[in-house]
Amino acid sequence: MSSKGSSRRRTARPARSVPRRSRLATATERRLRALRAREASKAEHAVLVASCRFRIPDTNWVGPFTRRHPTLRIEYLSITEIDRDTSVADCWISGQVPGAWTQELSEIDQIHRVEALAQVGGGCVYRITFENPPIVYLYRGLGIPLPLPIWAQAGYVRWEIVARLPEYRRLIEFGRALDPNFRLVAVRRGPILGHLPSLSPVQQKVLATAMAAGYFEVPRRVSLGELARRLRRSRTALSETIALIEEKLLESGFQGTAFRATGTA
Repeated sequence: MSSKGSSRRRTARPARSVPRRSRLATATERRLRALRAREASKAEHAVLVASCRFRIPDTNWVGPFTRRHPTLRIEYLSITEIDRDTSVADCWISGQVPGAWTQELSEIDQIHRVEALAQVGGGCVYRITFENPPIVYLYRGLGIPLPLPIWAQAGYVRWEIVARLPEYRRLIEFGRALDPNFRLVAVRRGPILGHLPSLSPVQQKVLATAMAAGYFEVPRRVSLGELARRLRRSRTALSETIALIEEKLLESGFQGTAFRATGTA
């Protein structure tokens, strides 16, 4: 037997129909959110390349040294960390005869050792062991290498920042904290090729042979005549080739980075 209440059939309520326009709007919003998320992820992982310029603080030996000699140019060719607080760098310094700055550099507190390596163009390459400036610790903490070369003159430094967006922001904040007049010279994407020299295969061979033989060392371990004999070239032709190589190296290294004595780019 069925009761009166149980005999009644329960009828399901009809499902509400969502207007087609609302469904399209919802789908569009989802696509837009997904697109924004992809774009944000791409921006976070994009590599930014920027040229920056700021005043070097007195705690970095390059600042006081180049302010005393504003016409000099310094180019960092390589930097290697020896331990947590010390690094060694090969620096090209313009002007004067080879070894002319050894004594003055040795008297700077932050510098532990100075060695004149080779005469190149209108200057000399020095191997300098020094106490790490704060920027080294920052790059180490970010886990990215210092981009080279780095140029300095008249108490100002200019270098290329190559980093993803989060690291890029940290580096920009660091530069602005050091110098209120910190300036970005250019921001772009892509590889840095402006400073790479375009040497021909013959010039590359001459440069490699000369460096291996010690031609650029101070004092030289091989004469121009002996080097010419090894390369089977005349002294005159070899001298002209080496001069052209040095000119290309210097022009490519300092292209677009000339500073006036006042330190303004």
